[in-house]
Amino acid sequence: MESTIRIERYADQGRCVGHLDGRVVFVRFALPGELVRIVLDEPHDRDDRYWTGEVVEVLEASEDRVTPPWPLAGPLAMGGGVGGADLVHVSLEGQLRWKAITIGEQMSRLGHIELEDVPIERMECDLATGGLNWRTRIEMIVDDQGRPSMRRRGTHVRVPIDTMPLASETLLQVAADHHVWDGGFEPGSQIRIAAPEPRGAQMADDYAILVDGALRDGSRELEETVTVDGHDFRYMVDAAGFWQMHRQAPVALANHVLGLVRGVLDGAAAATVWDLYSGSGLFTLPLATLAADRMRMLSVEGGKTPVRNAQRNLRRIGINAVDARCGDVSATLHHVPHDLSRPDVVVLDPPRAGARAKVCRQVAAAEPQGIVYIACDPTSLARDTGTLLGLGYELADIRAFDIYPMTHHVETVALFRRRG
Repeated sequence: MESTIRIERYADQGRCVGHLDGRVVFVRFALPGELVRIVLDEPHDRDDRYWTGEVVEVLEASEDRVTPPWPLAGPLAMGGGVGGADLVHVSLEGQLRWKAITIGEQMSRLGHIELEDVPIERMECDLATGGLNWRTRIEMIVDDQGRPSMRRRGTHVRVPIDTMPLASETLLQVAADHHVWDGGFEPGSQIRIAAPEPRGAQMADDYAILVDGALRDGSRELEETVTVDGHDFRYMVDAAGFWQMHRQAPVALANHVLGLVRGVLDGAAAATVWDLYSGSGLFTLPLATLAADRMRMLSVEGGKTPVRNAQRNLRRIGINAVDARCGDVSATLHHVPHDLSRPDVVVLDPPRAGARAKVCRQVAAAEPQGIVYIACDPTSLARDTGTLLGLGYELADIRAFDIYPMTHHVETVALFRRRG
């Protein structure tokens, strides 16, 4: 079923809102103010509170609309549909506006706090590349002919691809050198390619091509180098594990977090810091050097492999003052040693679902002067903001980082200070 509607405002998940016959419609590939013709998703005659649909024709375009630089990720009606870049129809400046407005609206709705403006920072390289070539990790599925492919949204159809425009030039070179685009894989298998940046003087095999989790080419252990506060920190990370995907994200986030923590500590000669959901130690390593031998730290991460890597990364720089633990964050916080039980600052970088109320309450009960919360989902951040505000904290600083260009995703870093 096709209809013509006027788009009213941004919504979540890369969609915008319009109304049809008194019912809310969430529309993909639209922009506020536009008059568009849409096709409703099936079943379109259901008696739900809202419907969903997708643009098939733009009758009156927003000034933020551009021709998709990766058409295959655009609307189905325009030859797209593979997903992975749901803001591919939006100018780079328009993407920043969309994300800043989304954060502000979620903070108002769920965090019960009104923000006049949310600063949002684009990565330095993205303007020159037009928002492409930023991913250091990609994943694909193999089609029935053995070729790398991506699923068409809402179907089981696998669309073969011979490049991935969001992937970094380094990653694309690795794929070409190892004939990934030539195919020959087992149908239905999963391909993951990882290629750390910057390359520098790193190992020649500092890349990985995994097929169904098994190493086909390169190395299972990868080395990432991150420059924080003028110092290079080296990280061993698992090729199948989590690491910030944007090639400049680790540097931008780690430097900003370090600056916020410094501000809270305000020159203190000694300090205690918690680093929760710590991964392979992206923030742990630079934080552990703040007060040298007078810094005490607790880091907690649920995955055994990233914890082992974090411990090894710390040993390589001679840091012994970090109690790096593997386990559920909430459960681990029930058994914190006395000398670490009163942190000055807590840094937490939870998964997309957020820290949730239980962990927020545990953190607040430890009475840190500052909490630095790194969030990849504005909704989760807003919900946990509401919890922290009710536990005696106030929002002192917030900044967004557009480390997922061409997508609706955005990273937000918030600083909470204890009232009084």
